Amino acid sequence: MLMLAAVLLVGVLALVGLLLAWSPGRLEPFRDENGRPLAGSISEKTFVNINGVKQGMLIRSRDTANPVLLYLHGGMPEYFLTQRYPTGIEDHFTVVWWERRGSGISYRPGTPVKDLTLEQFIADTREVANYLRQRFGKDKICLMGHSGGTFVGIQTAQRAPELFHAYIGMAQMSHQLKSERLAYEYMLARFREQGNRGMVRRLEAAPVTMDGGTPAGYLALRDPAMHPLGIGTTHDMSSHITGVFLQSFTCRAYTLTEKVNLWRAKSQAGVSILWDDILATDLSQRVTQLETPVYFIHGRYDYTVSYVLAREYLAKIRAPVKGFYTFDQSAHSPLFEEPEKMNRILLEDVLAGRNSLADVR
Repeated sequence: MLMLAAVLLVGVLALVGLLLAWSPGRLEPFRDENGRPLAGSISEKTFVNINGVKQGMLIRSRDTANPVLLYLHGGMPEYFLTQRYPTGIEDHFTVVWWERRGSGISYRPGTPVKDLTLEQFIADTREVANYLRQRFGKDKICLMGHSGGTFVGIQTAQRAPELFHAYIGMAQMSHQLKSERLAYEYMLARFREQGNRGMVRRLEAAPVTMDGGTPAGYLALRDPAMHPLGIGTTHDMSSHITGVFLQSFTCRAYTLTEKVNLWRAKSQAGVSILWDDILATDLSQRVTQLETPVYFIHGRYDYTVSYVLAREYLAKIRAPVKGFYTFDQSAHSPLFEEPEKMNRILLEDVLAGRNSLADVR
């Protein structure tokens, strides 16, 4: 017994040592053909006081003269996915992966839940946008929301159009309770077709309804059910554990403590805090007019946020320019799944203020 305990202890210590060695917490610089840091580039992890709270962001660009794109994450920060799914957008933009208060590297134990509200997130987004405009000498920046980040992003763009060149909603939320009901029905049907009695039984025990909402049993089952069906984070990701959880621990931009905090925050910050507000809100009724160009980016296989509802939502919006773009090989994360197509849309339509590549205008 003592021998087994000793072996286990050695194994744990070795794992911790490996994780520490793989977690320097720094961003690698862009380099020129001679291996030297690329002149004019930026690769920085920084912390800024935003409305009284120190908040972290990772900034990457081959040329800081490029347009600035502020990325609003959903339920948790997603920068670590760029290691497996490089996006290439830092070739054309100064990309700011902001990790908002209560999340990721901005997580602080004991953060009051009362400080994690929609109004606070909107105020913080505006403050970050102003910080970036001043720092990089830009009149306006691009704002991209993903999933739960779109709930905050589109409302920020509506209230402060003077800050933004364009708003890009990737997996744009509209009526999320209805989206969850559609996802529930789809998963139940698919697992019945597959003869997966265990999953069918668990879903039937926690039904999503328009009156009863999303029960705890369904939310606990949501990721394990979506990913094997190819309707979760990415179309090719069959497991949330290997594709997201373990992947986050391989990202060298974070220290080991920051990696642990990423998941500590997941249970209490960001979208989880706003979930009741999100379910109670039909954005297609609340936000129907914007003064900035609006672009919706959506994966055809996405059931985390409904593709069908997002497409219907865009039809209700009045904006100077608008476009809906279908990514046929993607689920919830087109930026990571089809980056070449995304970059073409960003360059040829978003920056040009056009919608020539859109499926629906």
